[in-house]
Amino acid sequence: MFKVGIIGPESTGKSSLGQYLAKRYGATYVPEYARDYVASLHRPYTYDDVCHIARKQIEQIKEVGSGKWEASDIIFFDTELIVTRVWFDYVYGTAPDWLLSAMPQYKMDTYLLTYPDIPWIPDPTRENGSDEMRLQLFHRYEQEIQALDVPYYIIRHTDELEFSE
Repeated sequence: MFKVGIIGPESTGKSSLGQYLAKRYGATYVPEYARDYVASLHRPYTYDDVCHIARKQIEQIKEVGSGKWEASDIIFFDTELIVTRVWFDYVYGTAPDWLLSAMPQYKMDTYLLTYPDIPWIPDPTRENGSDEMRLQLFHRYEQEIQALDVPYYIIRHTDELEFSE
C-alpha cells in the first residue's frame, strides 16, 4: 500500500480532504485519532496522553497490509507522527526519544501539507487559531517532512476546490 499522510495546521481541511480523496480513489482513510481521544478525556490532556496518541499512530501504520484496513492500493492518514512530534515540542518543549527514533521507520510514502489559507474554526479540541501560529506550524511541518526526505505537496485552497460529488 502507498501511504499518504495528510498534515497541516488546525482547521485547514485535512479531514475533509482525506475523506474526499479516499472516496474519489476507492482508497482507505484512517481518521485522526488524536481529536476523538482528546475530546473523550473530559479533562486537559497530559504528556502521557500525547505519548498514547503517538503509540496509537504507530500501531495504525503497522496495521497497513495486515487486513485491519480495507484492501486498497492507497491509504490516507489524517495526521500522523509529524503532527504529534511538533505537538510535543510546542506544548512540552521536547519529544520522547522513542518517538524521534520511530519517525523515520514509520514515515509516509508522500505527504499532503495543507496551507492555512482558510478561516480557522474554533472547537474544544483546537488550540492554535492565530494566523501567525498556523503559519508557524505549517513551516515547522514542512521542515519535518524535508528532514525525513519524503516527497510532499502543498495543498492550497481555492474557489475551484470542492469536496463534493
